[in-house]
Amino acid sequence: MYLAGDFHAMEPAAAAIMELKANAFDTDDLAVFSDEPVEFPRGVLDRPSHMSLASVLGGITFLLLATGFVYFTQHNYPLVTGGMPLFSFWATGVIFYEMTMLGAIVATFVWFLKESGVLRRRSPAPTPKVEPGWICLRVRCAAEQVAEVTHWLNRAGAASVKKLGENG
Repeated sequence: MYLAGDFHAMEPAAAAIMELKANAFDTDDLAVFSDEPVEFPRGVLDRPSHMSLASVLGGITFLLLATGFVYFTQHNYPLVTGGMPLFSFWATGVIFYEMTMLGAIVATFVWFLKESGVLRRRSPAPTPKVEPGWICLRVRCAAEQVAEVTHWLNRAGAASVKKLGENG
């Protein structure tokens, strides 16, 4: 079930988020909607990201795969090289670089889709209608928590609290 609280300003919305977090709600249960960007102070609605780690690991993985593939292809065919090495890092440096960048880009793109929620299998949450200048805080809660959450949102300064739907 989802509840939506409408706020006139960022401070009451931040107070509501802190109240909900203090009462065991996770940041995954909370979503903020507005017609313009809302920047909360540090610690209010922080969602840590591991995208930089995913990018580096994707680059390293593709580099190792490219190195293995190039090594395999250069050693799989009996070539007469006239004393030159079969596997030369200088000759294949462009391939290593390009595959490393491709790995970083692919990993970043996939991680972005994962963190944005596009790859989630559960049914999409209802998106509230937001009036210009307002901030809407959507809260996912159990049916037995509706009264408590409504009380916390109203106490923080919500102009209205409405039920959006149920999570099937």
